[in-house]
Amino acid sequence: MKTELDELVEFLHHGNTQIRQIACETLVGYSASKPEIFKRHQLLPIQDLKLLVRDYTPIASNALTILVNLSGDQEVLDNLATDDAFLETLLLKVTNNKERNANGIAMLFANLAKSDKIKRIFTLQRRSAQPVSSSLFAVDQLMDCFVKGAEGALNQHANYDYLSYLFADLSKLEEGRTYFTSRQEYDGVVPVTKLTVFTEHTSTVRRRGVASTIKNVAFDIPFHPTLLSETEANLLPYILLPIMGPEEYSDEDTTNMLPDLQLLPPDKQRDTDNGIIVTHLETLLLLTTTRQGRDRLREINVYAVVRECHLHSTDDDVQEACDRLVQVLMRDEEDEGKPALSQGQDDDQKVVELF
Repeated sequence: MKTELDELVEFLHHGNTQIRQIACETLVGYSASKPEIFKRHQLLPIQDLKLLVRDYTPIASNALTILVNLSGDQEVLDNLATDDAFLETLLLKVTNNKERNANGIAMLFANLAKSDKIKRIFTLQRRSAQPVSSSLFAVDQLMDCFVKGAEGALNQHANYDYLSYLFADLSKLEEGRTYFTSRQEYDGVVPVTKLTVFTEHTSTVRRRGVASTIKNVAFDIPFHPTLLSETEANLLPYILLPIMGPEEYSDEDTTNMLPDLQLLPPDKQRDTDNGIIVTHLETLLLLTTTRQGRDRLREINVYAVVRECHLHSTDDDVQEACDRLVQVLMRDEEDEGKPALSQGQDDDQKVVELF
């Protein structure tokens, strides 16, 4: 027996625009509280919603919100991520610099990254998306939306911040790390170097996604020399500045610090998100995997930065991450060992590997 909700869901494909709009708007709340109503009749309501993404702006906005909410369901997620025609619809709209729902599409892409099927995005080619991107590859076009579109610079209706979560999940994949560490033919740039400038951006979403992407890229040990090189990726100042606050350093401490880290303004603030600070500290720990990385971090006195971060943080996760990094930096290469920042640790405590 049909319920009123069942009938309301059927109105998603009604021929009257006003009826579709009312149905879609009403159903937004139910996409979180009663997601099962959208899975009936072999996901027919999902097919309707995918079509509504191409409808008038208010209808499309509500349809995207519903799909974002429903994409936490694995069956729905796989249905969305394997539909090439739907992906093309999303790409066509998100690369349109006048699209009013671009942020909603960015959020949906972030959720689609939870499916292994999304790795097709690395090889998926489509038509040119000028003036947004000159590349024919979908992943490049999304990267250019994110980089060029910060703070509405590309599209006055969008900031594309949630694409950073897409990149964070993509960088967990081997194919993703290969992409982020490979110079792209269309612009001659290594993708991860496009992201580093956003580690101190005003958007917490953007900073968080970028920090996670950089950390995942750092699992690619052969790429460490590029990350550490001041003439290539020059990563270190971008991940050290967010963990620095207004503290003053002695002349001895600052002598070997990177130029970008010296003479910071008195109102310099440490990142307000402790999770982001932990992520940057874990990236630094990953960079100590090689002797070259350890020597470089010691050479530029990263220890002093981590010491102050530890002293001025009350967050247990931040302090633990600082301790783990200091154990490596202060340990000589003959493993004689030196004390970490915290008191009361066992002398034989081992560094916890992230791999």
